[in-house]
Amino acid sequence: MSAAFGKCFDPSGARHGIPTFPWRLAPEGYATRRQLRSQGLRPGGQQVSAQVMRVSRRRKGGVAVAYLYRVDRALPVRPMTSRKWGALALAMLARRTCPVCGTVADYCIPRSLGMCVTCAYPEEQRAS
Repeated sequence: MSAAFGKCFDPSGARHGIPTFPWRLAPEGYATRRQLRSQGLRPGGQQVSAQVMRVSRRRKGGVAVAYLYRVDRALPVRPMTSRKWGALALAMLARRTCPVCGTVADYCIPRSLGMCVTCAYPEEQRAS
């Protein structure tokens, strides 16, 4: 057993407070949020039941962690209502509307620019 594997294997939860497993070696019955969503489920208010951990050079603490939830306690995803669809459509319209010229673009306006590309670079638009 490698040292990295030993740090990430704590099925009793004595070291980390909750059961901890190495990356990709979680037992059956546990799933991440994304895995639950792909199954049409959501955590449903339950607490984190376990975690998977791996050594990472990119992370500040030196480890990458993914939290796991119990599949048997998960609830079905709530369906989208017509009001939620309407609110989502208005939010997307606001992201595509230029605050300077008021036109609706075919793309979401970059937050780095704060306006559509035509307003951000007018000299390049006149040249072409």
